[in-house]
Amino acid sequence: MNLVELLAGADELTLAASGLACLDRCVSLLGGDDEVLRPLWGNLAPGGDPAAWPALLQQIQSKLDGSAESEDDAVLLTRAMLDGTPAERTGQALRDWADTCSLAALRVHLLLDPATGPAEIPRDGHTEGLPPLVVAELRRQVTVLEVVAGHGGAGLRRAVDVSTEGRRVVRAVVSRRGRVAVP
Repeated sequence: MNLVELLAGADELTLAASGLACLDRCVSLLGGDDEVLRPLWGNLAPGGDPAAWPALLQQIQSKLDGSAESEDDAVLLTRAMLDGTPAERTGQALRDWADTCSLAALRVHLLLDPATGPAEIPRDGHTEGLPPLVVAELRRQVTVLEVVAGHGGAGLRRAVDVSTEGRRVVRAVVSRRGRVAVP
């Protein structure tokens, strides 16, 4: 299945993990460390209390409030992912957020990739002509959706691992851009 089909058929846990994974891979653009989203990941794990999600989210938003003030489009997209996180882990708002995060994360990767890419990013599985960073992000998004949909809470560890790998890639690209941009 392609990314759009996986998102359309996802349950609430899978949607929450998908949106959180997209945000997690980009959160370093806001100055967030590797552990900043850990409380939300823990809340998704078996035994996590959905009623605690709003308080955990508020703590994270407060921690990242005002961080990485920038007019950079990649930072603004990441900020929008964080600010758009629904206060409840249920319902249509969660589905909309996961879809928005998917698009935003792909756009962030397109903006960060020095290769010239298309203006629009297809999520139907066709990767011809897409820059390598975008192709890798598409693959990560599909992996997270498949693993959590297939294994439920037991798949969260793998989803976190995939997100950690992606976050390292984003950090490396941003670091390289910073070194290249310095005269």
